[in-house]
This record gives sequence, C-alpha cells and structure tokens, in this order.
Amino acid sequence: MDTNAAPSAAHAAMQTKSIGPRDSRTFADRCRMVRRTTEQLCEPLAVDDYMLQSMPDASPIKWHLAHTTWFFETFVLSRYLRGYRPFHPQFGFLFNSYYEAVGPRWPRAERGLLSRPSVAEVYRYRAYVDDHFARVLSGLPAEIANLPAELAEQAATISLGINHEQQHQELMITDLKHGWSMNPLHPVYRDAISDAGDPPPLNWVEFDEGLRSVGACGQGFAFDNEAPRHRVFVNRFAIASRLVTVADYLEFMDDGGYHRADLWLSDGWAARCAGDWTTPLYWRQEEGAWSVVSMAGVQPLNPAEPLCHVSYYEADAFARWAGARLPTEAEWETASAGIPIAGHFLEAGRFHPAAAVAEDDRGPLNQLYGEVWQWTASPYISYPGYRPPIGALGEYNGKFMSNQMVLRGASCVTPRSHARRTYRNFFPPGARWQFSGLRLARDCE
Repeated sequence: MDTNAAPSAAHAAMQTKSIGPRDSRTFADRCRMVRRTTEQLCEPLAVDDYMLQSMPDASPIKWHLAHTTWFFETFVLSRYLRGYRPFHPQFGFLFNSYYEAVGPRWPRAERGLLSRPSVAEVYRYRAYVDDHFARVLSGLPAEIANLPAELAEQAATISLGINHEQQHQELMITDLKHGWSMNPLHPVYRDAISDAGDPPPLNWVEFDEGLRSVGACGQGFAFDNEAPRHRVFVNRFAIASRLVTVADYLEFMDDGGYHRADLWLSDGWAARCAGDWTTPLYWRQEEGAWSVVSMAGVQPLNPAEPLCHVSYYEADAFARWAGARLPTEAEWETASAGIPIAGHFLEAGRFHPAAAVAEDDRGPLNQLYGEVWQWTASPYISYPGYRPPIGALGEYNGKFMSNQMVLRGASCVTPRSHARRTYRNFFPPGARWQFSGLRLARDCE
C-alpha cells in the first residue's frame, strides 16, 4: 500500500497466527471474505466513479481494486504457485506501488489518467487472480498456527496481503469522499444514520508513572512498525474520557482559534494560512447554519459527534487552546490496556463517526476505537531495536522520520478485524482527508 497512512510491511507478520480477532471461519474463508468486501464497497458506485482522483495523495477506486490484486499476483501467486502466468504483462507496471525492487511504477499523481484497462477488465483481473489464489489457499490448513517453515512463509505473506487490502478498503472510502465532496451534486453513497442524545461529560482519567511495555508482542498479525515490544518510562498523566466533539471545536472557532497565531505551531500556522483553513475539512456554513459533507451527502452538523477531518496542526492548536495537549502514543497505549476493541467500524456501514452516549461507555475511556483515528504527539519513528525487513515487502520502513505523526485507535471506516491496540497509523501533520480527530491529555503534578 503506497499511501502515507500505510504502516510498514511486516517482518512481524512472519509471526502471524491470524488475520484479526479469532472466529469460527477458516483462514481461507477469512481471506475470501476480505476480497469480497472490497468489491462490495463498490456496489453503490457508477462506472464513472471508478476513475475519480481528486488529489495526488488519493487514488481512483479502479486503481485500489487492481493494486490489491497485483499484490497477490506478485507476492503470492508468482512465488508459490508453480507455472502461474500473469493476467497481463504490463499490469505489474501500472499497479505497482513498491520500490523498483519489483519493477518501475506508474506515477502516483497520474493514476486518474488510466482510462484503460477498463473497469470490466480490472474485475476480470481480480477474478483470474482469485481463481488461482484459491489453489494456494487449498494447500493451507484451516488455521495457520505452528506451520512448517515453507508453509509459514506463504501464510505470512498472504496475511500481509489481506491486511494490506483492508488498508485499501479504508482508503477507498476516504478517497471517494474527498472526490465527491467537490461535486456540487453532492452524491450519496448511503443514507445517513441519525444519532440522538448528548455525549457523556469529559472526565480526566489519571495514570501513575512507571515503566510500560509498548508494541506488538508476537501474538497475532502486526506490521513491522509495531515492533519490537519495548519498555518506555511514562510520567504521571491524565487522558480525557472521551473524544473532542464538534461542540467543543465550535467553541474554539468562536474564540478565534483559526485567527490566533499564538495557538499554532509555526509550520501549522503556515499551513493554515496557505490553505486558508477556517474550519475542519468538509464543514460549511450557510445563513448561520452549519453542515458537513458526508457519505450521505450534505448533512446538518451534529454538535455531539466526535470532531473529524482535522490535521495534526489543528488538533495541536485546539489542545493548546483547551489548556491541554495531545497524548504520546505510549500514553495512549498505556491508557487503552484492558479496554475491549469496540465501536463503529466499516462493517457498521455508517462511514461517519457516531456520537457517544453515556450508556455505551465500556469503561473509563469512551470510543477508543472506531469513529476517528486519534492524533498523538509522537513523531513516526522506529521503535528501539527495530531491524528493517529485507526485500520488496520491507519498503515502508523508509517512511520513518519522514515528517509524519502517529495516530492511534481506528476509525468508522476501519475494518473491525484490522483494529488493534498496537496499530500505528501515520500521516503528514497537514493531512485532513482521513477520518482523524483527537483526545486530550495533560500532565499531572
């Protein structure tokens, strides 16, 4: 996956025991389910929608469909299926997003120019690869724990491919939303789901100082940027019991938040001025009434909803205005210990963050997962002791120290089985088109 959001390709995946939370389905069934989900996400679309590319960081739906298929053709079928013949000799050039270790690439910013192959041919490509992929899956047991080395490598590569495809499922929605937001007809992907009630009050949950273990521990799938597990000393801190809401952010705006340079990092203020930011992405105001562009078209802005589609710069400025700060990723992981992964994910079909209500609170911290990715104060760097994977599947480690910040949790368009406590999402600090929000933290005496 070539997006800035893509975590590093996993040598940690070579230890994988499952794609996500355990269920009664076989490994092959879970693989087929993920492949089907990608195509099901396209069912509301017209053929014209498949070519939309609204900015260089986004990709057309057709490219997502082909690229996730290219992954399995290149890294699974060509390696593990004897006699496999690629569907098309130039698809490896058109749909490769990796470094030249696996060949040259079509320029990312020009993916929207690929009117051919047609959408129909891309679906034939997927069907061809899936037919051959089924033969590889038939050679694996129902579960993939404790496999011999030759099968363990196949299963690990497949697990990486499935998690890579789930990343692209999330991107398909975020990229499509950005493109449709520019359409004055305001296309509707699905009907809105209304929320009632007020969010619970914001409380502060305190954690004592001490050594904390952070990172993936080898149980289940993890990208390599989640490892190795290591110890971090965390000072005493407090973290907000809920996400920052639309109502909270409106107070910041009413207090001149977008016009007070003292609240902003210098790079953030430059980005705010260059982009003429005066609201979060997708917000609009007409005759005093606020609305937001969503996957259900233009909808009234709900003050109770979690704030969404803000950059790191906006999140940091709000935190400063609120007399708080953003949590570090070590603090976020410390606070999330023991809290179940629950919330509104891709499978809920909302494609929009939901307002929290008091009776939904599953512990001291509300909405840790689902709804919005949460900006942290941590730069995207490798963990102590990290060793990069060798080969093409290790290309993402090159994004360390590339002026990006870490986000934690998961969003309303993250597949449920893709969410986990140690997941490290990352984006440039000025990125706003992802489903990103924030939770406050502060120091304790």
